[in-house]
Amino acid sequence: MTVMEFRIKLISLTESLTRLANRLTSDKDDAKDLVQETFLKSLKHCDKFADDSNFIAWTSTILKNTFINNYRKSVRHNIYRDQTEALFICNRTIYTDNDNPDSEYSVKEITQNIEQLEDKFRIPFKMHLDGYKYKEIADDLTLNIGTVKSRIFFARRQLKENLIS
Repeated sequence: MTVMEFRIKLISLTESLTRLANRLTSDKDDAKDLVQETFLKSLKHCDKFADDSNFIAWTSTILKNTFINNYRKSVRHNIYRDQTEALFICNRTIYTDNDNPDSEYSVKEITQNIEQLEDKFRIPFKMHLDGYKYKEIADDLTLNIGTVKSRIFFARRQLKENLIS
C-alpha cells in the first residue's frame, strides 16, 4: 500500500474512530484529541502495517491503547477532573513538598550533575530524556537493549546519589 492510499484509507475511518473515541472518553473535545493523536501515531508507524491486516482493527487498537496510556498517565499524575465551570481550579497536579523536585534542586544543578556522568551513562540517559525509545537508543549506539536499560537505570541512581549528598 502506498503512503497516499494509506492516508486516504485513514481519513475514511474518521467517523468510526470518532464514535469509538466518544464512547471511551464521553467528551467530544477529548475524543477529537484522541482521534488526532491516533492519526499521528498511525502515520508515524504506517510502515508497520501489514497489507493483509484489518486496517480498522489496527487503527482502533492504536486508539484504544492511546486512550489507556493517557488514562494511566493522568492517574499517575493525580490529575483531578471536574466538569464544572471552574475547570482551571481542579485540573492541576497536586504536589506535596516531597513530590516536587523543583523544591530542592534547580534545573542548573540537575543539568550539571547529568554532565558529570560518564559518557557510557550520560549519552543513553540524555537520549532517553529527549524522548528516544530504548530500541532507538540501542540501535543508534549499537548496544543491546538490556545494556541501554541498565545504563539508564545506573545513570538515574548515580544522579540521585549525587543530588542527595
